[in-house]
Formats: sequence, C-alpha cells, structure tokens
Amino acid sequence: MFPSACGRRRQSRRPGGREALRPHRPRPSENAPSELLQKDCRPPESGHRLGCVGSQSAGSGVMPTLLFISHPEVVVDPATPVERWSLSPAGVERMRAFSQSPVVSGVRSIWCSTETKAIEAADILAGALGLGVGLSQDLGENDRSATGFLPPDEFESVADAFFASPADSVRGWERAVDAQARVRRAVARIANDHEEGDLAIVAHGAVGTLLFCALSDTPIARSVDQPFQGHFWIASLPSLEPVEGWMPIAPRI
Repeated sequence: MFPSACGRRRQSRRPGGREALRPHRPRPSENAPSELLQKDCRPPESGHRLGCVGSQSAGSGVMPTLLFISHPEVVVDPATPVERWSLSPAGVERMRAFSQSPVVSGVRSIWCSTETKAIEAADILAGALGLGVGLSQDLGENDRSATGFLPPDEFESVADAFFASPADSVRGWERAVDAQARVRRAVARIANDHEEGDLAIVAHGAVGTLLFCALSDTPIARSVDQPFQGHFWIASLPSLEPVEGWMPIAPRI
C-alpha cells in the first residue's frame, strides 16, 4: 500500500555503474536506545517462525538475510511534494518499536531511498543500531508525478489499475514492470557489495511488492501488496530468495 504521487530523479553513480554512497547519519532526536536485544526467532506480532532471522553474528553459521522494510505512516499534506512527506507520530512510534526488535539485531548495513519518509524511518533504525545509512534514488517509489496528489478513493482505483496492467502506463505513472526492474537492479547492486550480517533496505510498499514478486517468480498483483504502511519481508542472502512475505513492523497505533 502506498500513498499518492512522487517524482523520480536520476540516480548518481560511481564510475562503473555502482551507486554513489552518500553517508547519512541519524539525527540525534530520532535515536532510539542503542542496546541490541537478545537473540530471538520471532518477529514482532507475528506467528511466523523465521529461523532466527536477523540475529546472527560473524562466524555463527546462520545465513544472513535481507530485510526489505516499507516506511510506516506519514503526514499526508497535499501542498507538499509526496517525496518530501514526513513520518507521522504514529509512524515514528512504530518504527522505534521495530528498531528495538530482535528481528533487526543482526543488521550491519542500512540503505534507503532518498524520499524523506524513508530517510526518517532508516534514521530511527540506524540510531538504534549505531549505523550510518546509504542512499539510493533507485529505491524510490514508482513515479506518479503525472497525476500529482490524488484523493484517497481515486488513488486506490488508479493503484489497482497500476498492478492489474503492469506493462501499461496508467494515467502517466511509471509502468509497474519498469519500477520493478529498477528496484531489482538497485537491490542487486547493494546486496552484491554487502559484506556481512543482515542488510536492511528501507523504502516503499509498491516497489517492495514488485520486488517481492520478481524474486519469488510471482505475477505482479495487488493481492501481494502490504495491507497497510509499515511492513517488512525477508529474503536470504546472497541468493535474494524470499523466505517470508509482508509482516507488520509493529502493532498498528
């Protein structure tokens, strides 16, 4: 599930096509407690057992994982470009709860899109784990700038068409197949450079769903989408094979 429209800018790259790493440090006001919780095999509020996902240490023999995290709730402001929307108080609280979950205790690298809501969510996670954040514009949500902000009912109708006709540009939106290819390339590049521990990518619901469909050989469909903002799914590294579908980062407030 993803709210209204956003623009997509050209990705800056290093020579050779690699992503340019812009170190991004958490703002002190968003930092959560830095202590890591003890190893556990359960994600928050989930009945799925994940085989101790996100809790390995170097040399433990547990396979590292990718956690693809969608930003939680935002402040909807039609007068502000959607890519500059911020997290709402509820979104901040849910992300703080997730940042203290044992699911993320094995994370050693964090990347996010360049949209404000994703950066803020990644900052909270990074503050809890004492890590920096890499930024990639190619992790951004699908480009919906052709329509701008849409009222909720109209937006949901266009979003349904976006997923139902992935090879078509619905009302000028970036095609689902193009957004899927873009985010898959970005995640593959990031995962290829990842060295050890779990990898967290904080981005958006639509591209997260498109990526999950690609990696699991599932046709693009909105039925695979997250139920609401603030979810995560898990894949093994380095294969990027999904092992768990969308799960809430924390109870809804």
